[in-house]
Amino acid sequence: MDWVTCAYSSACTGVASRPSGYCLAHLSPEHLDATLRGISPGRLLDLRGTTLSSDLFSRVLDAASGRPGRTRMERATFTGDVRLAEVTFSGDVTLDGARFERLASFFGARFEGNVSLADARFARELSFHGVPVLGHLSLDRAVMARDALFSQADLSHGLSCERARFDGYATFDGARLGAGAVFRGARFGRTLSFRKVTGHAAFDAAHFAADAYLSATGRLSAARARADGALDVTVARCGVDLRGVEVTGPATVRLTDAQADLEGAVLRGPATVTGRGASSLTSLRQVSAADLSLRTLDLSACRFAGLVHPSGVRVKDCTFALTPRGMRVSLRWPMLRWFSRRRALADEQSMRAPAGPDASADGLAALYAGLRAGDRATATDFAFAAAEMRRRAAHQRWPSLLWTLAAHVPRAGRTGAWLAMLAAVAAAALLWGSAPHAGVRPHLPNPAIRR
Repeated sequence: MDWVTCAYSSACTGVASRPSGYCLAHLSPEHLDATLRGISPGRLLDLRGTTLSSDLFSRVLDAASGRPGRTRMERATFTGDVRLAEVTFSGDVTLDGARFERLASFFGARFEGNVSLADARFARELSFHGVPVLGHLSLDRAVMARDALFSQADLSHGLSCERARFDGYATFDGARLGAGAVFRGARFGRTLSFRKVTGHAAFDAAHFAADAYLSATGRLSAARARADGALDVTVARCGVDLRGVEVTGPATVRLTDAQADLEGAVLRGPATVTGRGASSLTSLRQVSAADLSLRTLDLSACRFAGLVHPSGVRVKDCTFALTPRGMRVSLRWPMLRWFSRRRALADEQSMRAPAGPDASADGLAALYAGLRAGDRATATDFAFAAAEMRRRAAHQRWPSLLWTLAAHVPRAGRTGAWLAMLAAVAAAALLWGSAPHAGVRPHLPNPAIRR
């Protein structure tokens, strides 16, 4: 402790007041009245380490006319209910390591500076409902044993709850986070409601022991987070980072003109990712999901390499990359090939790029064969692509007709074109071979030689 403690007992950590040497909790009634008369609005209020009952704390706030200035209450202990309605703190407030043994309600208060509640302990409910904080609010490593209410709070310079513990129900619905919120490494023991929140939010490496409902207008991140229950994520016009997330229950991701990344995610329950507007999914690499549904998403740049259960992924009304079309002539057999446009995974596009393959042909064949398309056109393209990737993997140079029949069966139009071309070539060869013999006159023996 960096202050002179109370002389009443070595166990008392309250800051000593002058000239008595005692903290406010151990002053005599006469000395307490004199000390309270010395408190002025907007001036420093020092209650570090002091044990404060509801009555004593109310008298201190009344002495400051409900408008204290810079307030220091590190390691203070509040033994009764704390209600700060109609109190305005004109300076920074420090409550690091404070103990609240009963209700801690900041409802109706106003903080014009920063508020620090790092390492604080709340034995009962905590309420910041509708509270405006013009500075930054910190609850790093704080422990909230009961419900924590932050709905409609207006936090101009953001919120920090790194490694905080929310043992009860926690709600941030409708909160405004000017500079965003950080919950890195936080733990939520019961349901978390983080709906319609304005601003950025980061739940990296957080642990949701129960259901979690997350939505924000700014970028949302839950990389390497763990959810033991259901995880429901809704974002609009921003990005969401779900790399390495692990969800035991159902997972639902709703995107509106947004972008999501699920690389390395482990989804043990049924999962659904749906999009509206210009919504896209950038990566499903190394994802383990036995039941994953993708709907109305732009998957033209999504990587699928390393997908653990391709047969568990269903795609419907999604947009994929398109292969180039045209005719190609090469020295390999068949020397002439016609390619039509078809749907393809981004991994195949990277394999064709000059920079080198990002996925093997065998892996792509398994992906194309396993993915379940919701429409016939996509299913046909994927079946053809699977056969093409198997041909590439085997490095076999099949005869043109055999390759056409085996690999192009799902594409009847192209098969017919190939057969027509082969028939035309055969007919031309036949005509060319027979044309010279038609102009040669038969050789007859000379009658004069007979004589």
